[in-house]
Amino acid sequence: MGRFKRTLVAAALAATVVAGTAGWAVSDEQAVVTGPPAGAEAWRADHSLHRELPDPATAAPRTVAAFFAGLTEAQRKDLAARHALVVGNLDGAPVPLRYEANARAIAAEREKAQARVADPGLTRAAREEARERADRCERLLAPGRRILAFDPRGRGQVAEVYGDLAAARHTAVIVPGSDIDLRTFDRTKDRYGTPAGMAASLRAEMERRAPGTPTAVIAWAGYTTPVGLGVDAATGRLAQAGAVRLERLLSGLAAAAASPAAPPPAVFCHSYGSVVCGLAAPSVDRTEAADLVALGSPGMRADSVAGLHTGARVWAAARNSSDWIGNVPNVDLFGLGHGTDPTSPGFGARIVPTLGAHGHTGYFAPGTDSLRNFAHIALGAYASVR
Repeated sequence: MGRFKRTLVAAALAATVVAGTAGWAVSDEQAVVTGPPAGAEAWRADHSLHRELPDPATAAPRTVAAFFAGLTEAQRKDLAARHALVVGNLDGAPVPLRYEANARAIAAEREKAQARVADPGLTRAAREEARERADRCERLLAPGRRILAFDPRGRGQVAEVYGDLAAARHTAVIVPGSDIDLRTFDRTKDRYGTPAGMAASLRAEMERRAPGTPTAVIAWAGYTTPVGLGVDAATGRLAQAGAVRLERLLSGLAAAAASPAAPPPAVFCHSYGSVVCGLAAPSVDRTEAADLVALGSPGMRADSVAGLHTGARVWAAARNSSDWIGNVPNVDLFGLGHGTDPTSPGFGARIVPTLGAHGHTGYFAPGTDSLRNFAHIALGAYASVR
């Protein structure tokens, strides 16, 4: 009877969270952006090479990598020029080619937005929204930025590489949680709660810990995230769609790796991003991710590390006392909640000390034990995690 009562209490708490009466903001249900970007049909219909091009919806990243390996440089560049959105988001395609294709796609999106700004037939609000999008595209086109993925559909998705991915001996991937999209990807407010801020901070710490060692960190905002903390954040619908995309990203990185001898990346999964990582875990082997690190996690949709069915090492960042995620009930009931707390002893994750971190988005702040330990994990210096 005691267990039954605890279940009822947990259900009531979950309902309270979803209803928004515990200080959470209820939000509208988000439409999932999935499948290949615009231009896929034109890509499939392209027979300029007198052969079928790999289907962006179904071709495995290794198949894509093998396809591009068989082309001349001129053929690759021609495809990137004519099918920028497809090539720029094609996991397994050569990374430098994706940078080039995405620069073209972002420039084209900027021009479309600028045309809307000048359209007198649009409302003032629509023109202002277009101006903001044009400005965001302009920032992404700044010299030195390496955009690995760009999809303007919906709220927009983007991935950026910090460092030289081709030369890196150690790499990491940042998977963010709620409220991240093209608009908020690199916002300056609450910087360490953004994938761009987390990635830049982690790479700087990796360089401090291992000077002279080539490193790279990918800030990945490649799935439709929840907005606010309502029903979307309490269920796995968006995470399941995101998991498929994360699996392809990691598989593509392995397929396109310039140095097969380099270890696979460490994947850092923040907040709702840890739900994405938990659902992706069974399909991620040790050739695609060396480590999965959950931080500020509401759960990973598994009862234990064994339940993740992954060969990657699984870590959980100790939750600081001011992280509000600790108030979220760890339940999985009627589709609500994300299960066991990854920091609990029964879950079985390796615990990462986080002294100095504050709040839900402070784990990558400079000077914290969490950032130092994250860098050690990404560098494979596991004995130094303490």
